[in-house]
This record gives sequence, C-alpha cells and structure tokens, in this order.
Amino acid sequence: MEKVVIIEYGAGNLFSVETAVRRLGYEVACSADADVIRAADKVIFPGVGQAAAAMRQLKEGGLDTVISSLRVPVLGICLGMQLMCEASDEGNTDGLGIFPVRVREFGSESKVPHMGWNGILELGSPLFAGVNEGERVYFVHSYYVPVCENTIAVCDYQREFSAAIRKDNFWGCQFHPEKSAETGARILENFLKW
Repeated sequence: MEKVVIIEYGAGNLFSVETAVRRLGYEVACSADADVIRAADKVIFPGVGQAAAAMRQLKEGGLDTVISSLRVPVLGICLGMQLMCEASDEGNTDGLGIFPVRVREFGSESKVPHMGWNGILELGSPLFAGVNEGERVYFVHSYYVPVCENTIAVCDYQREFSAAIRKDNFWGCQFHPEKSAETGARILENFLKW
C-alpha cells in the first residue's frame, strides 16, 4: 500500500483532504515531521489562508526546504499550489520557487473571492484522465496563477488563469479536488495512481 502524507503546517484544510483520500481506499497520515514526509510515496500540500502567514509556518518547521527537495509526486491544493510559485502579490511574499511564476491578485472589477463551481478547460495532463473539457470543480480564492508554461488546465474568471500547473514531480490545483464531487475524486485518484 502506498504511503500518502498530507503536510500539516497550520494552514491546511486537512480533514476534507484526508477524508477524500480515505474514501478512495488509501491510507493517509497528516504530518509535519520531515522524515515522515520524505518517506511518503505521494505528498499532498493543501492550504487555506494568507500566503505570508503560511510561509512563516513552513519556515518555522523547516518544511520549506523539505517540500522543495521532494522527488516523489507532490500535489499542491489552492494556497499550497500558490506557495510552490516564485512569489505572491499577497503580502509581497516569496514562495518556494518551484514554479517560476508570480501569483497575482484579482482586480476589483468582479466579486472576490472567486468562489463556486467553474469549468476547467485545455486539460493537458494525465491528471485529468477521464475528465471532460468544461467539467466543473470548486474554487475559492482571491489570488491566481497566470497562464504560463507550466499550465495544464485553465479556468476563466475575469481572465484566463491556471486552474492547474505541473513541473516535474510537482502538480498544483487552484481548485479543491476534495470538494469537487466525482470530478475531484477522479483527479485525486489520477494523482494517487501516478
């Protein structure tokens, strides 16, 4: 049985993610222990909250360097995905630098946060095997990753932005697969089977 670890650093929606993974039949542990995280076969890096506070938490636990050094598949969710980027407009925060892109703030021309169900398009990855163009997933965020060379899915809200990104063994979903019903479960399972 694969060892799945969810990174616990005080800024994650751990219960929902843990429940979704268990529902798919996987054993999962939540941990802030570097050795436990390094020993995992798959790592999930969730996050809700403010970027600067979350990065402080990661650095205090030494998890910033642990995450960047991982060689197993890593899935960042929402703020977790954003923290894997170079920097964020939120608090002018430096990120982990895994993805060479800056997280931007939505403008005031539309309601923020972007919250609710939206379709994802231009699905360019095995992460979306069995998912059709335009299937809807659940978003809640005020900052976004612009479309870039690492984009593997887009969503349109005020502008096109990265709904998902990938570089090497690192994946990121701006949406919450753990809250996205059957479509989200399929995406999580695709990651866990990778």
